[in-house]
Amino acid sequence: MSQNPKTVIVVGASRGIGAAVVQHFDRQGHVVWSVSRSPAAAGRWVQADISKPEGIGAIAAALGDIPIDALLFMGGVWEADAFTDAYDFLASSDAETRWVISVNTIAPIEITRILTKNLVQATNPRAVYIGALSGLDNCASVEVANTASKFGLRGAVQSLRLALGGQNIGFTVINPGNIATEEVLLDIEEGRFGPQTPIPIAVITSAIDWLLSLPPTVNVPELNLWQRLK
Repeated sequence: MSQNPKTVIVVGASRGIGAAVVQHFDRQGHVVWSVSRSPAAAGRWVQADISKPEGIGAIAAALGDIPIDALLFMGGVWEADAFTDAYDFLASSDAETRWVISVNTIAPIEITRILTKNLVQATNPRAVYIGALSGLDNCASVEVANTASKFGLRGAVQSLRLALGGQNIGFTVINPGNIATEEVLLDIEEGRFGPQTPIPIAVITSAIDWLLSLPPTVNVPELNLWQRLK
């Protein structure tokens, strides 16, 4: 149990990285608000579809003026058949493109805006966002909407750091390779991903723990995490 419990909000809390992060902070005894469309893995569930304005509004209504130590945006979506040989950009619809960018890029911006008033009440507020290696220069993948959204997220967070420079909020984007969630392990097992050793989930949770422990004067704009091939 943590001797210095924090109040954190985790977006994308029902599966994958977000579910692991929620469970990690809940086990440590922190106060966790969990945002997702389907039931969250742990914490106080806020049911919200962040691709829609109503979902963003549901987050604002649930949190009110509660002080928040950390905003952890762990959500992410991608196109149908992404990361497989079946993916076809020309077959992907405009609606799918808008959905991916809405969740991965627009939602983090809007959620940060509505929760700034909550974050600034903390002594050392931090906002951490999950990006992807495909959002780095010269690392784009063929999944156009997903790659564009991850590039956009990096740019948005850089701009948020400038726009909210007087609020003393720390901003970091974590750009990882494949993380060893149940979904990724199944993809590797069934051959949708090539042979590889995915990054342990503990690496992500430890990185977030470290970021939240830093003093306000320390700025960490990005962390890039690569996985090892077998």
